[in-house]
Amino acid sequence: MADRIDESIAVLMLTEVDYRTGRLHDMADLTARAHAAGALTVWDLAHSAGALPIDLTTTGADFAVGCGYKYLNGGPGAPAFLYIRPDHAGEVQPAICGWMGHEDPFSFGPDYRPAAGIARMRIGTPPILSMAGLDAALDLWKDVDLAALRARSKTLSERFITEVETRASSHGLKLASPRNPDKRGSHVSFHCAEGYAVMQALIARGVIGDFRAPDLLRFGFAPLYNTEAEIVEAASRLGAVLDTREWDRPEFRERAAVT
Repeated sequence: MADRIDESIAVLMLTEVDYRTGRLHDMADLTARAHAAGALTVWDLAHSAGALPIDLTTTGADFAVGCGYKYLNGGPGAPAFLYIRPDHAGEVQPAICGWMGHEDPFSFGPDYRPAAGIARMRIGTPPILSMAGLDAALDLWKDVDLAALRARSKTLSERFITEVETRASSHGLKLASPRNPDKRGSHVSFHCAEGYAVMQALIARGVIGDFRAPDLLRFGFAPLYNTEAEIVEAASRLGAVLDTREWDRPEFRERAAVT
C-alpha cells in the first residue's frame, strides 16, 4: 500500500483493520506518506475502535468513521461516529444537510446555514433508544487501560490460532491473517474450502463467527470479556465439525442472505 501513494492520489481511504484478514495497517506511517504526497486521509475504524488503541491526533488523520455496534458493544442498530480533524471542521461541507446540523434548527428559515465545526455533520433526529444503549456500553470504557486491552486481544488471538492449527490444520485450514500479532487487529481468519457450510455448522454449535467470500472463516475476540477457556472451546467445536464432516449436511449448505 505504501508504495502506491504518490501525487496522483487525492484521498487515501483505508480500513485500519482489514475486515477480511484482520491485517492492521500502520496509520501513522500511511497518513504521513499521504500528507507528503498532498493527499487527505479517511480511516475506517469499524474493526479497531474498542479493540486497540487509536490516536487520531498524534497521527494527524484528517477524517475517520466507525461504528458503535462491534467492539464498543452498542449492539445492533448502535449509532456510528465521525471524526474530523479540528482544522478541517469549519470548512467541511456535509453531503446531506439535515436540520440538526443547522446553525439555528428552530428558526425554520428558508435558507440553510451549517452549524459551526463538526456539529454541521449532524443530520436528522438522533435514534434515542440506540444512543442510550451505546451510552451505557461506553460507560465500561472509563477505566479501561487500552494497552492492557490490546495485550489481552493478542493473547486470545494467539491462543486461538494455536488451538485451531493443532486441531484443524489437517482439514486444509490455512491462516489468512498475519502471523505476527502486532500486524493484526482483534479478529482472525482462516481459508477453508467449505467455509460457508463449516461456519453454519459451527454457529449451530453455539460458536458465532461469520463467513466472508470466497473462503474465509472469520472469528472476532472481544478482549473485554472473552476468556481463554471460551477460545479453547470454540476451537474444539470447530475441530469436531470438521472431524465429523457435520458441515456436509444440506441445511448448512443452503446460502442465506447474510453470511
